[in-house]
Amino acid sequence: MTATSFDGTVEIEKLVYGGEGLARVDGQVMLVPYVLPGEKVRVGGERVNSGLMRGSLVSVLESSGRRVTPRCEYFASCGGCHYQHSDYAFQLQQKSNILRETLLRLGGIRYEGEIPIISGEPWMYRNRIQLHFAGSEAGFHKAGSRDLCDIHHCEISSPMLNQVILKLQDAVKQPEWPQFMRSLELFTNEEQVQFNIVDSARPVAARFFEWCSSFIPFLAKGPIEYAAAARVFRISRGSFFQVNRFLIDSLVAEVLREARGNYAVDLYAGVGLFSLALSGRFQRVEAVERSRPAFRDLEWNIGQSGRAIQGSAEEFLRNLSEAPDWIVADPPRAGLGREATDELHRIRPRRLTLVSCDPATLTRDLKRLGGEYGIERLTLIDLFPQTYHFEVVAHLAKS
Repeated sequence: MTATSFDGTVEIEKLVYGGEGLARVDGQVMLVPYVLPGEKVRVGGERVNSGLMRGSLVSVLESSGRRVTPRCEYFASCGGCHYQHSDYAFQLQQKSNILRETLLRLGGIRYEGEIPIISGEPWMYRNRIQLHFAGSEAGFHKAGSRDLCDIHHCEISSPMLNQVILKLQDAVKQPEWPQFMRSLELFTNEEQVQFNIVDSARPVAARFFEWCSSFIPFLAKGPIEYAAAARVFRISRGSFFQVNRFLIDSLVAEVLREARGNYAVDLYAGVGLFSLALSGRFQRVEAVERSRPAFRDLEWNIGQSGRAIQGSAEEFLRNLSEAPDWIVADPPRAGLGREATDELHRIRPRRLTLVSCDPATLTRDLKRLGGEYGIERLTLIDLFPQTYHFEVVAHLAKS
C-alpha cells in the first residue's frame, strides 16, 4: 500500500510551473516549495492522491550552487514570491525550461527554435499590489493559505507602494479604519497612487478616501495618467494595466515587432496599451474590451486613432467577416478558449500574436490553432521576477 505520509530525504529533479520542485517517492511525484534542481533535502509530505504528494521543506542537506540568501525577511511566509532563494539568471533559465517542457508535455509541441528572454530590474518592479486586512494588521496572504502575513515592506513593489504600505500599517490601527474592509488594491505611476476596494463586507464611504488623503496627499481622486510606450494612458479604478513598470515598453516592442498593414485588431485590449501602438502602424485599428471600466479608458485613450468596441472577443469574432492583416490577443489567464480559436480558424488573419501569462493555456491554444498556424517566434518576458509567473509572446503565421 502506498504511504499516505512521508518524512525523509529526497533529491529534486527539476522545477515545475507553480514554483515547486519535483522529486519522486516510491513511484509517486512529490512537489516541494523553496528548493532547487539537484538539491538533496529533508521533507515532510502528505499524499494528495494516488500519484501525488505535497511536501514541506525541513532542511537543505546538499545545496545547489545557485541558491542565494533571500532578500526579503518575509520570504517563504508571504505567498507572493517563490524564487528568492535562487540567483536571478537561474530563475530565467528555469522559466525557459518550464515553457519548453509545458509545450511538449501538454501539447506535443517540440519547439526547437531559440526562445529569447527579455528581463529587467528584478526588484521593486511592481506598480500594482493587493493588500489584505485583518484586525490591526495589513499584508499579503501566507503561502498556501488565506491567513495574513503582516508586512511593512515589499521588495518587489515600487518605492511609492512601499511608502503607502507603511502609511496603511499605521492607518489600520486607527479608529477611523473600516474594520469590515478585507482587501484593497493599490496602483501607482510613482507620482500618484490609486485605491480600489476589492473585498469589503459592506460599502466603504467616501469619507474613507478623504481621510486617507489627509496622510497620503498623493492619493488620486479619480483616474491617473501613466506614461508608457511613448504614450500617456488614462487608467481608472478597476482597469487592467501591466504590473512591471520597467518592462512595459519592451513588451509593446516585442508584440509589435515589424507589424504593419491596413487592418489590425486588438482583442482583450484593456486600456489600449497595444491598440495605440498598432494605430501608428496600421490604417485601421479595432480594439475590443469587455470590462466597462477598462472600455471607458480605452475609448478615451484611443480617441480618433482607432475604434473601441465593447464586448467579448468571441462575440466580436463571430460577427467579423473581413480577415485582418494582424490580430493581437492578450487574453486573461484562462486563454482564448475553444470558441475564439474556432473563429480564428474561420477568419484566418494573415498573422496572429498571442500574449499569455500561463504556459498551460497558451499550449492548449497553440495546439488548437495548429495546422492553420505555425509558431514563428516565441519570446519569454519576465514580467514577474522572484515568482514562478512569466509572460510569453507567441508570433504565429499561416502555415
